Amino acid sequence: MTGMGTTGVLEVTNLSTQIRLSRSVVEAVGNVDFAIGAGETLGLVGESGCGKSMTGLSLIRLLPNGGHIVGGSIKLRGLELVDLAEDDLRAVRGNEIAIIFQDSQSSLNPTMPIGRQVAEPVRLHRGVSKSEARERALEVLELVGLPHPRERLDDFPHQLSGGLRQRVMIAIALACEPKVLVADEPTTALDVTIQAQILALLDDLEERLGMATLLITHDMGVVAGRTDRINVMYAGRIVETAKTERIFAGMRHPYTQALLGSIPSLDQDRSKALYTIPGLPPDLAPPPPGCRFAARCPRATEQCQVEEPPLTGEDADHLFACWHPVDGPVERSVTIPHATATNGRAEGDRLLQVNGAVREFPVTAGVILRRQVDSVKAVSGISVEVGSGETLGLVGESGCGKTTLGKLVVGAEKPDAGTVELAGKRVFDLRRGALRRARRDLQMMFQDPYSSLDPRMRVHAILREPLQIQRVGTRREQDEKITNVMREVGLPLTALERYPHEFSGGQRQRIGLARALMLDPQVIVADEPVSALDVSIRSQILNLMRRLQVERGTASIVISHDLAVVRYLSDRIGVMYLGKLVELGSSDDVYHHPAHPYTEALIAAIPVPDPTVEKHKGAVAIRGDLPSPRNPPSGCRFRTRCPRAQELCAQVEPLLRPFGPGHVAACHFPLQEPVGTAEPEAAHGSAG
Repeated sequence: MTGMGTTGVLEVTNLSTQIRLSRSVVEAVGNVDFAIGAGETLGLVGESGCGKSMTGLSLIRLLPNGGHIVGGSIKLRGLELVDLAEDDLRAVRGNEIAIIFQDSQSSLNPTMPIGRQVAEPVRLHRGVSKSEARERALEVLELVGLPHPRERLDDFPHQLSGGLRQRVMIAIALACEPKVLVADEPTTALDVTIQAQILALLDDLEERLGMATLLITHDMGVVAGRTDRINVMYAGRIVETAKTERIFAGMRHPYTQALLGSIPSLDQDRSKALYTIPGLPPDLAPPPPGCRFAARCPRATEQCQVEEPPLTGEDADHLFACWHPVDGPVERSVTIPHATATNGRAEGDRLLQVNGAVREFPVTAGVILRRQVDSVKAVSGISVEVGSGETLGLVGESGCGKTTLGKLVVGAEKPDAGTVELAGKRVFDLRRGALRRARRDLQMMFQDPYSSLDPRMRVHAILREPLQIQRVGTRREQDEKITNVMREVGLPLTALERYPHEFSGGQRQRIGLARALMLDPQVIVADEPVSALDVSIRSQILNLMRRLQVERGTASIVISHDLAVVRYLSDRIGVMYLGKLVELGSSDDVYHHPAHPYTEALIAAIPVPDPTVEKHKGAVAIRGDLPSPRNPPSGCRFRTRCPRAQELCAQVEPLLRPFGPGHVAACHFPLQEPVGTAEPEAAHGSAG
């Protein structure tokens, strides 16, 4: 293991980076030391804004405007990069050291075919011909597992899914077989199944090519099984460093403990609140005196406020910067009051019913006539129900139809067939005025609060707007309602006079939740409510949503690709695949006794923040990408990716069959034996 002070392929010593703004200087990275050996992976973890990405960009000197390395050393196989001339650095960047950027959509050139983009570094660094570079591009795209690479060489980035674009990004980075790879959040925006494939690919390539890898992420589950050593970063400083197993078993810094404690696990007790880190990371222009974590640390004393702790420890293999260290993981002991009061619905309680919903989006051709040539099958005959005070979780990969089903529920999309009923009334059969009144009971919490909140309106106006449209209360009563809801979601009243761009992501998500609560709806649809948030902010939002579920008794539909998040919030879970409901049951049944192979694969793909579990996982349970919803496979739509598929699966579409009380799944060759014969109602997905 290459650790502190030993020789590695990459050696970073006392690295400090500043960003000079017009009126201040941000100390983004301060006095960072680490080394990585050949074939090793170093994990760099922490919240957004802690300096992880800036450290990675410093290594290849691709800093933003105003960014400068102001001290320290970066040695790549003995070559000093900090003072290297720009022309000489170009020969190293992309050749000896490469980077995989976080967002493949914005990092790839939209005007250039992917084959040319992969071939470009080969031509620049190896001086080969166009045809030779193209052959190398084909070779690397095959190496990273891109399906049908020869046919895709001339495709543009927008023609690929997120998982395929990420593979192209990896191919560009590996085209010249670099000695060091910087992977900056390489799987953050991907589904858990695609994430597992990408991480397994990086593991394989690291072993085959002998690369030294710096894996930058905020997900402790990702680093658990794929790193040799972990550096925990906070406010530009390394606050703890040790071998991966030692970090998880006996972390010493309170921040490391809080990061691990804030992750919802599949075996999380729903009656216990997730551990949260209060507040936000400090402003580094300039940084605060003393320990930079002191303002958010429950163990902080006066010494912490004025004196910065050194990075030290009992031995050189485990260093930490804390005056009052902890000893191991946090105990999750805070109980949510009356957490079981609304666990499930009473017999016969069917507040919301979706019956045989179908929604297809036309695909047209021609500039003038715009004739329909095909359709995207987003939702194909789904039936579900939600009772008062119940939470139904919907899980599945991107493109499986979860969000479209959520929009059908709140009336943002009208079904092509089937019905949506609220308290026994068909929503889309109501006249215009009655439909508007019904929509106050059906509200949506969007995935991206920044794009769903009007940037020209202050928070007060955003929250008042639904009350005005629905003509609810006097102005004084509206103000009182706004004040009460702001307190419920944990925002200060001073926030009412600010605009959305003045808030952090977690605060904007709280505003989005407040907006959904303003009309006291009977049903809230939360679409990926925490997917874009750091683990610490995510735990705050999940605790808030869980508390409001209990206190308000509102029925909810929670949409996510993360089964751990859905299980924490939900009484029942529905698993969707390519527009179909393939499994439905209680959260315990779906997690402990999955009947459908797709459900099992989703569970297996979730990164577990435990090195022992992660490092002994088998091969990726599901491979490939979701088939096109324009032309779904015949029979069982999952058969093209299913390890249990047989000839019958291609010929006959499976119906939902019971596997226990309220537990149904649609599979010809399930993981367990079904119970009896499916009732007609159960066969359409209305599990009780």
